[in-house]
Amino acid sequence: MAFSLNKIMLIGNLGKDSETRFTTAENFSVTNFTLATTYSFKNKTGEWTNETTWHNIVAFNLSDYLKENLKKGKKVYVEGRLVKRDYTDKDNVKRYVTEVRAERIIPLDSNADAIKETDIESSNQEPDISDSTGADDLPF
Repeated sequence: MAFSLNKIMLIGNLGKDSETRFTTAENFSVTNFTLATTYSFKNKTGEWTNETTWHNIVAFNLSDYLKENLKKGKKVYVEGRLVKRDYTDKDNVKRYVTEVRAERIIPLDSNADAIKETDIESSNQEPDISDSTGADDLPF
């Protein structure tokens, strides 16, 4: 049997305040934000160089506390899975997006110590968006 794993763990700072929208059909909240992670290494001349990577994060049904406190510059831990999707923009051009679908978000700033990790994890449930035809059922 073949195994696979799609898990990503990031610690970084928010690049801007999070944005929350609600779906029209089920009224789920969808929160988006960008997270910057930095990798430091020595270049050819022996000087330290920082390389920043920006990650697009998507989270479903976050608590109001998290939605209000995911602000620019805040340090957070994000755990989830990598998802690729495509869409057609308003100019009828097909676009491809890679994003992190968050399953756990933990604030790391000192003022967030009071919140419990289990509260964050249980409030972040991804909605079931599969079709009802059963086409996505796996044979195992």
